[in-house]
Amino acid sequence: MSTPESTAQASRPWGYSRFWRGLSVVVLKPLLRVVVRNEWHGRENIPKAGGVILAPNHLSYADWGTDALFCYESGRYPVFLIKASAFDVRFIGHFLHKAGQLPVHRGRADAALVLKDAAAALAKGACVIIYPESTATRDPGLWPMLSKTGVARLALMTGAPVIPVAHWGTQEVLPYGSKKPRFRPRKTVRTIAGKPVDLSDWAGKATSAKALREATAAIMRDVTGLLAGLRDEEPPTVPYDPAAKKEIPGTSGADGADATR
Repeated sequence: MSTPESTAQASRPWGYSRFWRGLSVVVLKPLLRVVVRNEWHGRENIPKAGGVILAPNHLSYADWGTDALFCYESGRYPVFLIKASAFDVRFIGHFLHKAGQLPVHRGRADAALVLKDAAAALAKGACVIIYPESTATRDPGLWPMLSKTGVARLALMTGAPVIPVAHWGTQEVLPYGSKKPRFRPRKTVRTIAGKPVDLSDWAGKATSAKALREATAAIMRDVTGLLAGLRDEEPPTVPYDPAAKKEIPGTSGADGADATR
């Protein structure tokens, strides 16, 4: 059951401060450009206006930085779904709210309300970035694993286009499970955006579990195909299912948004 406090926080009107967004660009853009080399492709596939969902693969806690810069240099300011505890951190939480980022209340019955917040942001023309896998992949080969249905649900709810995005190289900057970045020697992160995923077969079926699973599979096929091109390798025929394997205690869903299930 949702609490009055959590419901009020989750349902607050979405908006942002131009000042705080501008400040974030001044501070973070030069830093993100310095710490890694970036190779970008497909930026023309990201619409310059209107609500849009970006669906990247998830390799590392460092993904947000390179994905944010890729998004910004494609003409859009990124809006992420971020675990709610980050919004309680002094100064950081204030900035996240002012920049229009979206809190995910992990472990609560009302966690899925973040999708309503994301829908409100999309209605106002936001570029929302959601990692369909919810957390960094557990696939031994670092291919996208079986994903949750939140991206498909949001897309079918709103009609917003889904742009598949793949990147490769962030796992060298900050390997999953490590807290120490590896900036030297300087790493290269390659990122590519594809054309919008064709979800027309499932239009109007946002409440159908079967449709959501099929639409999610279509999104992840495009993401995996882009990653295969970056790696010049063949991906697995069946995505890795972390539920079928034993999770490392304390790591499940550590960085993703479980409201995208």
